[in-house]
Amino acid sequence: MRWDPGQYLRFGDARARPFTDLMARVPAHAPGQGPDLVVDLGCGPGNLTRSLSERWPGADVLGVDSSAEMVERAMADGQGPRLRFEVADLREWEADRPVDVLTSNATLQWVPDHLHLLPRLVSAVRPGGWLALQVPGNFGGPTHTVLADLLQEPRWRMRLSGVLVESPSSEEPETYLSALVALGCSADVWETTYLQVLEGPDAIVSWMTGTGLRPVLGVLDDTEQEEFLAAYRERVSPAYPQQDFGTVLPYRRIFAVAQRQTARSTQFDTQ
Repeated sequence: MRWDPGQYLRFGDARARPFTDLMARVPAHAPGQGPDLVVDLGCGPGNLTRSLSERWPGADVLGVDSSAEMVERAMADGQGPRLRFEVADLREWEADRPVDVLTSNATLQWVPDHLHLLPRLVSAVRPGGWLALQVPGNFGGPTHTVLADLLQEPRWRMRLSGVLVESPSSEEPETYLSALVALGCSADVWETTYLQVLEGPDAIVSWMTGTGLRPVLGVLDDTEQEEFLAAYRERVSPAYPQQDFGTVLPYRRIFAVAQRQTARSTQFDTQ
């Protein structure tokens, strides 16, 4: 799936707010007493990863993303001795030393059965370190149900027959809580529904073009993309009427901040 960093950043402030709220609940100490290695899995264009480097200037900060386009954009905005980016699939990525703060923001929903990744992620964190994750919980909203219905119409079902179209999904908060506690963590899990006010015409389609529509648009040619977006726009727009002050998008997010409590065996213990 090819990502468009520019389109993704069009609503950069709205996309950043859940990350800011997530990291505010990670009580890692100040430099000199706190993180040595901070990793952002699914760093995207790197703007939020950069804020981690500013918060913990004494730490090595690594941003990881599977999209070469996103990492290229992140690198273009600058790296440094303690800030770097790399292209890697988080399902296979391994740290070279224990991680003090490991975060994954709006990324795990793209990994099927991502609960199975949690043991690996927790094992990468040092005892006493932190795992912070955030995923969307709005897949039952019109933005996604309209998309799912449209993909089942004969025109698009036939066109996409045999093509694997990635479909994001997430679990309920209670599921993440149970999984993290079972892995020897203390966990703070919560959800928030933001009422994002998106400015500009065609705001919902523009928002989805940066995220949820990417898997479909990535396999269609230019003419097909225009046709698909026109059909999507016709069906989704009535659910999100544009008002004088903008278009309101209810934006449910699920958060988990976990501290690893036990000194159980990790991938580093035998090295």
